[in-house]
Amino acid sequence: MSLTVSPELMEQAEQGKVDDAAFIDCIRTSLPYAWSVISRLADDLRDHGGEFADNRITPPDESAWGQLFRMMASDAIRGALEQHFGVRLAFQNCCRAAVFRRDAEEAYAAFTTPESQILNQTPELLNC
Repeated sequence: MSLTVSPELMEQAEQGKVDDAAFIDCIRTSLPYAWSVISRLADDLRDHGGEFADNRITPPDESAWGQLFRMMASDAIRGALEQHFGVRLAFQNCCRAAVFRRDAEEAYAAFTTPESQILNQTPELLNC
């Protein structure tokens, strides 16, 4: 399961309107490792400038890998995080998630090319 959903949040969804802050809190508490990665990257981008900040730290275990995969694979989760942090997210693999300034279109385009994906591959990432 991707998210641990409270009865209150489930009721909101059944009624057709989920509170944005409640959804963000659900993501934060359900996917704590993935949240920490994206939160750290957003802080790095804000504090150090540049067009993007990326993660190159291998997740510590299968659970952490799964959290990043679930977070980045869900359009709703990814969109909520982009809105919350004011960034654009990109993902090459479990070791290389990135946050981009919204206006960093060229850097985002370069990061998401097939060439960039190929160049990011190493034997150590075979099981990533």
